[in-house]
Amino acid sequence: QVQLVESGGGPVRAGESLTISCAASGSISTYCLAWFRQGPGKEREWVACVARTTSAGYTNSVRGRFTISRDNAKNIVSLQMHSLKPADTAMYYCAARPLCATYYGEAPVMRSPDFYYTWGQGTQVTVSS
Repeated sequence: QVQLVESGGGPVRAGESLTISCAASGSISTYCLAWFRQGPGKEREWVACVARTTSAGYTNSVRGRFTISRDNAKNIVSLQMHSLKPADTAMYYCAARPLCATYYGEAPVMRSPDFYYTWGQGTQVTVSS
């Protein structure tokens, strides 16, 4: 299994944009990939996912503001975040499942943390008002 390393987090102001990335140590071409986040005092929640194709899914609170993308040539999955809100403040984690047979990003199974085998250490995003 690949190792995952997130980067790109930091402090931003409400309304600003930020892109975070997750670099894998090997090929991600057969992987389903996702971003989760955990805010202060909150449980980890699913944010977005991308299937083996480019089919993606988003939780309602970020739909239209966040975009997940994968670059199989560079073994990177990114999350572009726009119109950030203080409620988006969290540690963001990248997750991966190899040999993934799911091709539809809206598949409910992809929203569960149990679906993923490998996790990164996280990157902190802090949005101030």
